Amino acid sequence: MMVSTADSTVPMARRRRSSGAASWTFSIAAVIALLALLPLGFVLWATVETGPATAYGLVFRPRVGELLLNTVFLIAFTVPICSVLAVGLAFLTERSDMPGRRFWAWLCITPLAVPAFVHSYAWIGLWPGLHGLQAGVAIAVVAYFPFLYLPISAAFRLLDPALEDQAASLGLSPLAVFLRVVLPQLRLALCGGALLVGLHLLAEYGLFAMIRFDTFTTAIVEQFQSTYNGVAAHMLALVLVLCCFVLLGLEAMARGRRRYARLGSGVARQSSIVRLGKWRYPVLLLPATMAAFALGIPAYTLGRWLIAGGADIWRMDEIGLALVQTLTICLVGGFFTVLAALPIAWLSVRHANRSSRLVESCYYLASAMPGVVVALALVTVTVRVALPLYQTLATITLAYVIMFLPRALVSLRTSIAQVPVELEQAAASLGRSPLRALLATTVRLAAPGAAAGMALSSLGILNELTATQMLAPNGTRTLAMAFWALSSEIDYAGAAPYAVLMVVFSLPMTWLLHHQSKKIAGR
Repeated sequence: MMVSTADSTVPMARRRRSSGAASWTFSIAAVIALLALLPLGFVLWATVETGPATAYGLVFRPRVGELLLNTVFLIAFTVPICSVLAVGLAFLTERSDMPGRRFWAWLCITPLAVPAFVHSYAWIGLWPGLHGLQAGVAIAVVAYFPFLYLPISAAFRLLDPALEDQAASLGLSPLAVFLRVVLPQLRLALCGGALLVGLHLLAEYGLFAMIRFDTFTTAIVEQFQSTYNGVAAHMLALVLVLCCFVLLGLEAMARGRRRYARLGSGVARQSSIVRLGKWRYPVLLLPATMAAFALGIPAYTLGRWLIAGGADIWRMDEIGLALVQTLTICLVGGFFTVLAALPIAWLSVRHANRSSRLVESCYYLASAMPGVVVALALVTVTVRVALPLYQTLATITLAYVIMFLPRALVSLRTSIAQVPVELEQAAASLGRSPLRALLATTVRLAAPGAAAGMALSSLGILNELTATQMLAPNGTRTLAMAFWALSSEIDYAGAAPYAVLMVVFSLPMTWLLHHQSKKIAGR
């Protein structure tokens, strides 16, 4: 059978255009990855520039040892407590007949709407003498356990109960079934959530500064703001980055290579609900206590200061300006974060290979850098190389892109994977360029995922404090910056309206997190 030359060249031309589009997209993604790795390159460059003798003296000194011990103890106590709390709450809300479990599931996520430094502000409002390691662990647990609860609750919804039935048929007790069958299947969720909590503990500034508990981040900010001791701050940043790498390595080791996937024909059935019997109502004490500490204390403290301050604390001109600037930064930062994530999200779905996976891993590695390290890198680079960009919207937007890129990437990749590639091919066959075909089909249909990624990125930007303080243009006063300035002056009543507004604008985005986690199991 004869095939015309025209007919045979059409698919070849289409493949060439597709390959060319992939090459251009990979080039763009690689450039963004290099920009994202700028903080890591800065830390290495600062170490080399300092010199081995000076670097050794600044790293191996008692102050660094004290900060390292604080960090180790903080993570060693906080992560296990968060893990136990999250597993218990996830089991009760997903697998038991606890009354009102859907309501309690929502309350388990809402602490994310309260910035960590607002949690600290609320607790200090009740107990002014609260400080030290114990205070840091207690507040960090109520602020960060949702990062473990979200993946663990999603994992509970995806478990195949047939494995549990088989274990029970072999004579194992319910507790043994949970420890030997259910808990190992939660390993990935536990490791991922624990890594998130650990990285947040390393990066957090406001929470620990308010309770006077020294960490690497608080020490770096103190060096930068008080004496601008660049060399000492750079070496502290080096140790902080090494701590991040240690956490990444420990998470990879704990995750391992074991699989707990269901194999065979058919589909997994819905998990059965565990009847709690006489414990059905007493177990309510766990989520109720959690809600009291994570939500009740902030609500009570904010309400008390709002009443004490009266109408005078609502300075609408200042609050309105802070609100407008906050929303502007959130929208701009969220938009460019999604835009930067689009190339690698498309490549990871349409042209997955070793190169695209390497670029994607650079994105995640860069996001592990604490905000203070990202800010310190951009401050140094702009001051020394590109002074006109120092404290501009472009620089702070780049910082947000580096820090929150994975949030947008995960949402975009999921949405693009649900769009058939044939739609792009059909658009290209009508004569549209690869870019126009991509915009007309995949980008348009993946818009909900892009919106979710932008919302999640904006949530991080809304509550971000350290990088914003160091990089924001002169005259910028976001809600977080205004809150921190007033609370640092012990004007707790004046800071309350800014905290309330941050919580109010964060609630819809935490609901989106809750909604997305439910979609994982099709609920």
